[in-house]
Amino acid sequence: MFIKKINLQAAGASLAAIISLTAQPLGAQTASESERLQKLERAVEQLQHRNAELEAEVSSLKTKQAAYVPPGKMKTKITYDGKTYVEKAVVKEEKLPVYVQQRGPELKLVLGGFIQVNFEDGDVSAFEGRFGQTALKDRFRLRRARINLTGDFAEQFDFKIEGDFGQSDGLNSSRTAFSGTDIFVNWHQFPEAQIKVGQWKAPFGLEQLTPDTSLYIIERSLPTGAITPERQIGAQLWGKPFASIWPDQKDLLTYYAGIFNGNGRNITNNDNNNFMYVGRLESTLFKDFFGKGSSLKLGADVLNSRDDKGTNISQSLNLLVNDDGSLSPFVLPRADERTAWSVDAWLKLGPFDLIGEFLQERVHGRTVNDVPPGFSKFTTDGFYVTGGYFLIPKKLQLAARWEHLNPGQRGNDGIQSITGGLNYYIHGDDLKLMVNYIHTWSDFREANSEFGDDQFNEVIGRVQVMF
Repeated sequence: MFIKKINLQAAGASLAAIISLTAQPLGAQTASESERLQKLERAVEQLQHRNAELEAEVSSLKTKQAAYVPPGKMKTKITYDGKTYVEKAVVKEEKLPVYVQQRGPELKLVLGGFIQVNFEDGDVSAFEGRFGQTALKDRFRLRRARINLTGDFAEQFDFKIEGDFGQSDGLNSSRTAFSGTDIFVNWHQFPEAQIKVGQWKAPFGLEQLTPDTSLYIIERSLPTGAITPERQIGAQLWGKPFASIWPDQKDLLTYYAGIFNGNGRNITNNDNNNFMYVGRLESTLFKDFFGKGSSLKLGADVLNSRDDKGTNISQSLNLLVNDDGSLSPFVLPRADERTAWSVDAWLKLGPFDLIGEFLQERVHGRTVNDVPPGFSKFTTDGFYVTGGYFLIPKKLQLAARWEHLNPGQRGNDGIQSITGGLNYYIHGDDLKLMVNYIHTWSDFREANSEFGDDQFNEVIGRVQVMF
């Protein structure tokens, strides 16, 4: 708001002159009556002129004050007087900021999340073995809608709580419309030996462990979904042995060793008195050696679990081969013991990425209480190779993937897919558009034509927003 004092000294002087003139005796010897009248007229003219100047200055100040809008303090208000609409600037009331006050001694609290929405058309999810008797319809899909809270304690603890509003996939009874994903506490006082308890992804499989928001292809490959254990409840020892003694090379070696219930997420009861044991080693052999951002990371995993009847051993996708060659979740008809392993590599060179992984799982039936296994042992294996190249740095990326899964339950029951896609990074991974074209073929259906088509095609589009 403008505040300005108007100097009335000149006006006062003029008025004083008039008063002094009128106060002089009419019979002064030094001036005639005519001269006094002339002086009086000149003084009045000066006063009128100065008064006009002051009125103009006041008017100008009022105009400037009405036109001035303090940044962020004013808003436009429209009023109606019965005849016309009038716009005017009014003071905008400030709102107090919204904040969350932590209850305990947390050093940091971060609230975040992300939303992924898909459009799927054609032979929907055929690359996951969903065709024939398990075929799906064209759809819009709320793929993920997650909100999370992460934080650090002064006592060298960090934690994460995350839930998903879009988990109902019709495949797993432990995935409902809303349920927990990552819920854990991690003690990190010693980077070389950290202890983690709760629910999160068991350390098995590079693609499975890659964050959902960072994938180059919209959906993970079928070998990853069929073999990896995904999220489990348990405890884990992990760390970076060189973090303190060789900080510049702390990623040269990372290890994970976990023990879990083994029967999936959000299930607090173990299926038996046995546990799933999972281990992983990672090594980043070089960073920035062939230019900024270049790296080579290698990894290897191992898993062993003894499961009881009724446990789903393909907890994120499909593994059981149906009569028509399609796939369904593999729920054990009898107790089993399974052992899995995998190796992976990720090479980054400038705008180019090359990612590959091979996975294998052996499933053997177990005799429990003199009840023999209700299925034959089998070995499942598969691989994928993914490539990415930025056509426009950090903006437009070309991506492709070749994958193959051999379920190993029927003769020649393999499923293969080739995927091509484009990713447009509007604001990095925070705001990203993706589109994929997927061509899939079934070896079983090719050899058994009576079951129908053996070639399938699908288009998937995705909008991703992180907050």
